[in-house]
Amino acid sequence: MANATLAAGDREAWSARLKDLGFWAEWAALVGLVVLVIVFQALNPTFLSAGNIASMLVAAAILIILAVGQTFVIATAGIDLSIASTMTLGAVAFGQAYAAGWGLPLSCLLGIVASALVGVANGVIIARGKITDFIVTLGTLSAASGLALILADGKPVTIIDPVLLGLSTGGLGIFGWSFVIAVVVALVAHVMLFHTRFGTHLLATGGAPESATAMGISTERIKIAVYTISGTLAGLGAILLVARIGAAEPAANTSFLLNSVAAVVLGGVSLFGGRGTIIGPFIGAMLLVALVNGLTLLGVSQFYQPLAVGIVVVLAALLTRFQR
Repeated sequence: MANATLAAGDREAWSARLKDLGFWAEWAALVGLVVLVIVFQALNPTFLSAGNIASMLVAAAILIILAVGQTFVIATAGIDLSIASTMTLGAVAFGQAYAAGWGLPLSCLLGIVASALVGVANGVIIARGKITDFIVTLGTLSAASGLALILADGKPVTIIDPVLLGLSTGGLGIFGWSFVIAVVVALVAHVMLFHTRFGTHLLATGGAPESATAMGISTERIKIAVYTISGTLAGLGAILLVARIGAAEPAANTSFLLNSVAAVVLGGVSLFGGRGTIIGPFIGAMLLVALVNGLTLLGVSQFYQPLAVGIVVVLAALLTRFQR
């Protein structure tokens, strides 16, 4: 009798959770990804083929890294609109150094440092200058894009290097090296966010900045740090982007900006700060890549793909209203 009562109580508890919109807000990205996989596999059996899965994971790697960087910023109630342009500047700096004969290691380092400096500039101006993040990162978006075009003279730099080629084509089974790097970045970010004093201070800064300051937390340093992290990860994404396409393109791809924010929203990170997760944006990035890939396999015009992504993001944003 007692067991039956407990079972009935468990069923009632699960029933109540399934009716709670907050539950769906928490698991929106995972549920959406599972639904997409089932639907696309039913419509096109090649969707879950080993080759297509490997392709999706490689395509998701850069977006995952950018989404992780964006997560750190958004968790402090900010936003980095310059992340795609920062990545482009890093790619151009990398390409110019490589073309000048600096060698691969130094060229990669320069690309990451160039992107990190944009992040530092964002953080300092926002934290010390007391200017809203939207305006500052909108300005650096344009500045980084313009600087990339000036450095490259508007021309892409083709880079053919065996190490970069191996980075884009090699891997462990279906897991390409770029995806492995993205997983490592996500794991390190998770530890930083949830198992260090820095992560605690970061979430406190986003959730209640006045209280955080009263507790002795330097919110200015936290903000500088998160934008620096975002810029640095954009630089890492630049290296993976060059490895993937074989060239340093000076034209910024704004879809990376939109999709990085979309992945964070889908992952359940609060746009008002104080709440963060790494696995959520990770799954959110996978969902967006799976959506575009599935629509491509079905022969849906590329003109409709941004519409589909936009609808998914808006629905996810509506669900965040019911987050606990």
